[in-house]
Amino acid sequence: MNDELRDLYVAYAGGEPKSVLRLTAAGSNRVYYRIIYPDGRTTVGVEGTNADENAAFLEIGRHLRGAGLPVPEILAVSDTGMCYLLEDLGDVSLFGMLESAREDGIYGSGQVEMLEKVMRLLPDIQFKGGHGMDYSVCFPCASFDRRSIFWDLNYFKYSFLKASGLEFHEACLEDDFGNLASVLLADAPYNTFMYRDFQARNVMVRDGEPWFIDFQGGRRGPVEYDVASFLWQARAAYPRELREHLVNEYLESLGRYRNVDGGTFRKGLMHFVLFRTLQVLGAYGFRGYFERKQHFLQSIPSAMNNLNELLEQGVGEREYPYLYKLLTGLAGLPRFAPVRQPADGLLTVRVMSFSYRKGIPEDCSGNGGGFVFDCRAMENPGRYEQYKGITGADAPVIEFLEAHGEVQDFLEHVYGLVDPAVRNYVERGFRNLMVAFGCTGGQHRSLYCANHLAGHLKEKYGGRIHIVLEHREQKSRTDVC
Repeated sequence: MNDELRDLYVAYAGGEPKSVLRLTAAGSNRVYYRIIYPDGRTTVGVEGTNADENAAFLEIGRHLRGAGLPVPEILAVSDTGMCYLLEDLGDVSLFGMLESAREDGIYGSGQVEMLEKVMRLLPDIQFKGGHGMDYSVCFPCASFDRRSIFWDLNYFKYSFLKASGLEFHEACLEDDFGNLASVLLADAPYNTFMYRDFQARNVMVRDGEPWFIDFQGGRRGPVEYDVASFLWQARAAYPRELREHLVNEYLESLGRYRNVDGGTFRKGLMHFVLFRTLQVLGAYGFRGYFERKQHFLQSIPSAMNNLNELLEQGVGEREYPYLYKLLTGLAGLPRFAPVRQPADGLLTVRVMSFSYRKGIPEDCSGNGGGFVFDCRAMENPGRYEQYKGITGADAPVIEFLEAHGEVQDFLEHVYGLVDPAVRNYVERGFRNLMVAFGCTGGQHRSLYCANHLAGHLKEKYGGRIHIVLEHREQKSRTDVC
């Protein structure tokens, strides 16, 4: 930890720590440490990177704590405000507690009970937390307003939609963004605190009770946003029936503060779910495509599942027709198509070609395993005019590549790596393996190699595996067998 945080701890505790453990980083650039006292007690030390964000967290945290809400006590703050010490809530997050349920889809009674507690506490955070809150401390803005809505919608447009390569009419899209903003602001101005990043990762479980962290993005705003943020969290993947039950739990608790018609609330809620889904895709696009953080790339399929569910329900089809049509086209791109498991439980091997200019493909299965092979060391047919309009599936390109002799040696090494992995995955009952080939344009060398690997696997394994062949830049997807 840095000198400022160490000096803060020494001044607070009266001596040096026994040991310091850096904690796993989350989505932000803040750095967290578990600092262990000589007697074994612990505290959490934080190194912030943004003075205004730090100030927002500290002031909101003190206010929520003063309202009797379960948030960590702020123990000490450095003179600059860039470092602080917090009460240690332990290592068990609600997201971690639900890991087994995400894997097998079965929620135990204890897991459901904890989710119910969280949803029943949410109105307290929104109303008790909002009462007397000085919203001027909030960062980067004091309230959920039209400007902040467009920040998030443009985040989606520039960091995800444009990165997808899908063509669109910007003026028509902006018109529907304006319509969506008007729907979201129908009940403004608000008198409630909007947590904003309300999700299972930001709920810690200590002694069987939920505690809440990472509320530095909070501001004045609508209650529906936090319900959408929590229950439609992409990686959480709550079953629809469970979400409906938890909405009911929330509404019952909300009744202590506000009279609300359940049907009207649910109808309005879905527009916030749509907005939150777009905002999340923008964040995943930026963190994944541009910052190259694999965790966010692996989260994209889950967010796209949420989007597909909204489209199936027709959310926004009448209110935002162009946006709805555009999102339908986005969800239909082969790169975002869900990997459907064969009914017989076979291993699915997804073989892809891609352009490095547009980034390494995301793993739609969420498994995160497999191979990425770089074909750019081979002679590039794309440098020659006669090959520019055709692909690695066409005879002239095939002849060019095979005449140089490099591609056969390259593929023999590929087969030597992939074949044992396929055998091992089949024996162990795995369901997904991805093999991707990249070159400059994703048109010649990578496409040739992907085609030949798919053919090799079909010949070698026949009906024992399921093969999906996808050429991302040609927007082509085929079930080989």
